[in-house]
Amino acid sequence: MSTSPATDCWKRIGIWGDRSCPELPAYIHCRNCPVYSAGAARLLDAEVPESYLIEHARHYARAKPALRPGARSAVIFRLAGEWLALSTAVFREIAPLRPVHSLPHRRDRVVTGVANIRGELLVCVSLAAALGLTDGPAPGAMARLVVISREGDRFVFRTDEIAELCRFDDEDLGPVPATLVHAQATYTRGILTWRERPVGVLDDQLLFYTLNRNLA
Repeated sequence: MSTSPATDCWKRIGIWGDRSCPELPAYIHCRNCPVYSAGAARLLDAEVPESYLIEHARHYARAKPALRPGARSAVIFRLAGEWLALSTAVFREIAPLRPVHSLPHRRDRVVTGVANIRGELLVCVSLAAALGLTDGPAPGAMARLVVISREGDRFVFRTDEIAELCRFDDEDLGPVPATLVHAQATYTRGILTWRERPVGVLDDQLLFYTLNRNLA
């Protein structure tokens, strides 16, 4: 199923060769040349070898692997050196860092103040404090503010990095290791392996309950 070397001039002196063909200035490209068209016709008219048919029949007869996209989706992010994930259903917006204004007469480590997001003042919380994590270094270039919402409750928290969205099933989650701090373990539904890293999938219902309780 190949053209004759005597007629494959497009590979030798044509557009895919040294371009020395005297007809090339007139045709501009080999595909406009009748010699190239004749070569294509010969290729299409050539008899297909039986081995070729057998090989391709075997290839297309193979069972296709079942792809399981996963019933749940979550956004993976980094916070205080830990990789965590929250359901995409609670994510509303990812915004650049902006000033957080403290609230008077509050000394709560979880509720840190309010932030202006598109003209709306939203309560800003420290997810690290809620999970019992130790705050890491100052925010870098990848840091963002995240707006989350559930059943009408809206909060903003700072994350050190937003990674990506992933899909998984409950059976993909591993057990919560005993080495996690007690607070973090309380809010973690399970451990998901992502890019060979353990990611703690958070229970958004329990997390919102705690954030509302700290706001009261």
